[in-house]
Amino acid sequence: MTDAIRTLIALAICAALAFPAAAQDSFPEGTEISLLQWSHFVPAYDEWFAGYIREWGAANNVSVTVDHVNFAELPASLAAEIDAGQGHTIIELPSSPASLVQGLHDLSDLNSQANARFGQQRHHCKAVTYLPAVDAYYGFSAGYALNHGNYDIELWAQAGYPQGPENYEDLLAGGRAIYEATGIPVGIGISPEIDSEIAIREVIWSFGGGVQDARGNPAFNSPETVAAVKYLAQLQNEAMTAEVFGWTGASNNQALVAGDASFILNPDSAYRSLQRVDDFAAENIGFTPALVGPAGAFGGTHAFISVVPSYVEGSELEAAKKFLLDLAENYSQVTYNSELFNLPCFPATVVELDNWLENDPFGSAPADKFAVLKTAIERAVNFGFPGYSNPAIAQVYAEHIIPKAVAQVALGEAPAEDAVAAAGKRIDQIFARWRSLGLVGG
Repeated sequence: MTDAIRTLIALAICAALAFPAAAQDSFPEGTEISLLQWSHFVPAYDEWFAGYIREWGAANNVSVTVDHVNFAELPASLAAEIDAGQGHTIIELPSSPASLVQGLHDLSDLNSQANARFGQQRHHCKAVTYLPAVDAYYGFSAGYALNHGNYDIELWAQAGYPQGPENYEDLLAGGRAIYEATGIPVGIGISPEIDSEIAIREVIWSFGGGVQDARGNPAFNSPETVAAVKYLAQLQNEAMTAEVFGWTGASNNQALVAGDASFILNPDSAYRSLQRVDDFAAENIGFTPALVGPAGAFGGTHAFISVVPSYVEGSELEAAKKFLLDLAENYSQVTYNSELFNLPCFPATVVELDNWLENDPFGSAPADKFAVLKTAIERAVNFGFPGYSNPAIAQVYAEHIIPKAVAQVALGEAPAEDAVAAAGKRIDQIFARWRSLGLVGG
């Protein structure tokens, strides 16, 4: 699709979308808010967002600025600003900052307003912003990105799976056959970075394991987790290369675009990148919902979590809350301008979504390529599933305990039982510390 056609489609659709009405009561002269967020994987989104904040600021008598960094830098940036007692007004992260809850504003009022205005929020969005132990919301999430399978249709058809893998048995058998025949591996990271963390958890959940149970008790060391880790080690040894031990958050995108992976788990940014450079190659990419394991199918999500540090006060704080509420109200624009990467936490805010999934406005072939995401959305869960993303879950992620354990087994450095037991011991210690502070239940 040419840039000119994309522009015409954008203008036609955006003309039908509502922009926030001018504020009934403008904020005091001199009110400023500053945003820190990640550089979007769909570049067109950042271009749109720059215009959105200018118009919102003019309508509300607020000066709005935004800084972009690599998403991996955001947790450290937030921690540093909290320690300094100064910095940005709103920080948006793709992973839960629950371990920093003591330095963040309680946004329960904002979440209550959003639920009253937009209806029920998807649970996996609430579960990464609400902390049951203190009955407070440390963040606000209006949108998320959904992990799903992206597969090479031709390769998987040749291996006997024309619709791609449906379950983890298919992924191993088909991925191994493709790798042996062509040298093209499956691309699922086993590395200390967020995409690997989510992909590994999807496998663990599907085998019936988890970092914690639904009440917030540590539960990693279990036969189900051991079985999942053994599966991942076998998948790496038989259908993947050693490159997955050093993957970054961009590696699976790059592998798909280069034709160097038969299957990855990712939202749609990798596919959109390929679509821009090679429409024909993009037609050869199919999507699957979360794969099925012995205990079911669970798709990981990257929730976009906005937090307001406790050093923000007065009109700056009130402007921040209004900005987030207005952005949620206009999430149709967000979803469209992110090329369907950002999905709504409040389904009622994007009434066009089903139509867009059935008839991709960005020229996919076939036009209903994204329709499978309807099933994928129903399988979506949060990072701390089956519980909430509490401070202990955030610290387990920050220490990258789980991919390190899986890597040990895949590299033959430890039996799965020993690696899982050692990881479980450290996880138990983390949960005990946060429970002693009253920030984890169980």
